[in-house]
Amino acid sequence: MLPSGDSYEAVAARFEWRIPARYNIAQDVCDKWADGSGRLALMVEAADASQTRYSFDDLRRLSNRFANAMKARGVERGDRVAIFVRQSVEAAIAHLAAYRMGCIAVPLFALFGMDAIEFRLAHSGAKAVITDAEGAAKIARIRDALPELQHLFSTETDFWPAIEAASDDETLVDTAADDPAVIIYTSGTTGKPKGALHGHRILLGHLPGVEMSQQCFPRDATLFWTPADWAWIGGLFDVLMPSWHHGVPVLARRFDKFDGAAAYDLLVRNQVSHTFLPPTALKMMRATPGAQREGLALRSVASGGESLGAELLAWGRAMLGVTINEFYGQTECNMVLSSCEKWFEPRNGFIGRVVPGHDVAVVDDSGSPLPHGTQGHIAIRRPDPVMFLGYWRDEAATAQKFRDDFLLTGDLGTLDDEGFFRFIGRDDDVITSAGYRIGPGPIEDCLIRHPAVRFAAVIGVPDAKRTEIVCAVVVLNDGFQPGDALVRELQEHVRTRLAAHEYPREVHFVAELPMTATGKVIRKSLRAHFTPDKG
Repeated sequence: MLPSGDSYEAVAARFEWRIPARYNIAQDVCDKWADGSGRLALMVEAADASQTRYSFDDLRRLSNRFANAMKARGVERGDRVAIFVRQSVEAAIAHLAAYRMGCIAVPLFALFGMDAIEFRLAHSGAKAVITDAEGAAKIARIRDALPELQHLFSTETDFWPAIEAASDDETLVDTAADDPAVIIYTSGTTGKPKGALHGHRILLGHLPGVEMSQQCFPRDATLFWTPADWAWIGGLFDVLMPSWHHGVPVLARRFDKFDGAAAYDLLVRNQVSHTFLPPTALKMMRATPGAQREGLALRSVASGGESLGAELLAWGRAMLGVTINEFYGQTECNMVLSSCEKWFEPRNGFIGRVVPGHDVAVVDDSGSPLPHGTQGHIAIRRPDPVMFLGYWRDEAATAQKFRDDFLLTGDLGTLDDEGFFRFIGRDDDVITSAGYRIGPGPIEDCLIRHPAVRFAAVIGVPDAKRTEIVCAVVVLNDGFQPGDALVRELQEHVRTRLAAHEYPREVHFVAELPMTATGKVIRKSLRAHFTPDKG
């Protein structure tokens, strides 16, 4: 999607969107490559490191067959098809089948519990679900609460027999770029999850951001992997679908529990060239004892979801051999800001520049752009090909997301004179202390530079004198013990490196931090736990 060019300015000046009126994701990412050549599309690695390979020809045939199997059971265009399995060929087949039928895919995280699954299946009105034995057992216990759910395909029982019994007849329907294709539920850190409904154009809208954050992807790309589950927008539309758009094979390997040493081994053993590693994964790899960069074949590493900070960027250069490109977006409108080391040197504390094709600004509460250097809401102007169509079955929430033509992300930031954006934090995560507005990111980055700290989360807790005070919640590295002396040491560490008003007046030590399924710290949970009881 991005034109060729040796500088950000040259590429941005020449960029123009190419969004056809009629467009279908399945045709773009699969059928156009399924020419009988056996071109590799997917490598699925099991826990014992054994692998199964699938070509685009295989995926076209299998997804056509599964689409015909669903049609035979009454699944029709516009119906919602839930995909409740981890990274796997079954997940890939189900997505392609749903898109080619004109259905709406509803990806669901495989580790969701029954309450989370019940809400999403009921809210989306899913007519069919593809899952494994574990997921089928969960759904069986809530089936009575899901009157619209008619068909369940289990990967251990009837999924593959249904494919084998179905015909190879072509199932691709004619869809518009704006026709609904997928509902991706937000992580629900601030209230109930909302279903972001996207059209088929979501993939085309993602391409410039993926290409920019992955060093002019698909240049030098031979194999793409991410630990991020395909149930989330990062795994699905930052990795799987953009790779297939460009004909680049993807490695599917989802750990039951992410392990830094295992990730290094996977990258080396498979000679992965490109990867998307969320900040939490990077922090866990950084904490891996005895890790070495020998044998890595990485050409590009991108990360997004939370600000990385100077410490992780420096570690990435030393241990991964590349400069990690940060990108920014959210489920409703993803990949709109990015760094690209090929075009410009990343700036400490900044998350990058506007991805060509998008119009991003910092605005006030009414949606009016603010002067450079002024803190406000990070916002994206509509229309935009990567922007959602709206929240599923929630017109009021959709309207509240906008101020005139700007979509408000809910994140605060600043924009400097050269077009670099600084991420301050979620609007509800920013700490107001003694008149200062303090973002948690720089303090967390400073804390993890201390040898005792493995992970850190910073929140504000109420204080009668200062409105709020800075509170740090810390997970320690092995060999370090909590105590008053370490509290004072960490406080001084921040005070001398950042500012006196930003040091944590409270420090708490915990065994682990509460996180969403996408690896973001749930600060709301921490605030509830560490806020003094007013009763």
